[in-house]
Amino acid sequence: MQGKLLIFSAPSGSGKTTIVKHLLKVNPRLRFSISACSRPKRENEIHGKDYYFLSAEEFKNKIANNEFVEWEEVYPGQYYGTLKSELERIWEEDNHVIFDVDVMGGLNLKKIFPDSLAVFIQAPSLDELEKRLRKRSTETEVSLKRRMGKAEEEMAFAPYFDVILVNDQLERVLPEAEHVVNDFINKGNQ
Repeated sequence: MQGKLLIFSAPSGSGKTTIVKHLLKVNPRLRFSISACSRPKRENEIHGKDYYFLSAEEFKNKIANNEFVEWEEVYPGQYYGTLKSELERIWEEDNHVIFDVDVMGGLNLKKIFPDSLAVFIQAPSLDELEKRLRKRSTETEVSLKRRMGKAEEEMAFAPYFDVILVNDQLERVLPEAEHVVNDFINKGNQ
C-alpha cells in the first residue's frame, strides 16, 4: 500500500517548518520530502537533509529530464521543486510523505495528488509575520520587503487548502496539527 501525502504550506515565517519538525518527531511513519532548490545554502543548512542544493543549471537539467513531480521559479533565478526520486524513496520504506513547501508548491502538489492533505499555516497577522522574519536576521531590508509582498499575495490562497491552522501559539497549534495529521492518516485504515 502506498503511503499518504501531507502538504504543509505557508508564507515564510509562519512557522510551518517548526510544525513539520514537531510532527516528524511524534509520528514515526512520517518522512520529510527533501525539496531541491537553486538558492545558496544558509550557514546552518545541510545538503541532503534540509534541501538538495543544486546550481540553476543542474536544476534546469533535471527539469529537462522530467525528474520533478513539481517545480517553480519562486524568485528570479531561484528554483524549488520536488524530485520524483524523493517520493519513491519514502514510499519504498512504507512511510507517509510530509512536505514543507511554499504556497504555490503546495497548490501544485494538491493538483497532482488530489487525495493528499493540504494544510495552510497562517501567522496571526502580517505584522507578526514581519516580526518573525526580522527576528531570524536572515533578511536584508530589500529581501524582507519582497518576502512580505509575497506573503500578502500568498494569504489569499489559504481557502484553497483542506485545513487552515493559525499559528498564534505553538503550545496550541502543535497538538492541533497532530490531530489533523492522525485523523487523515487513520481515515480509511479502519
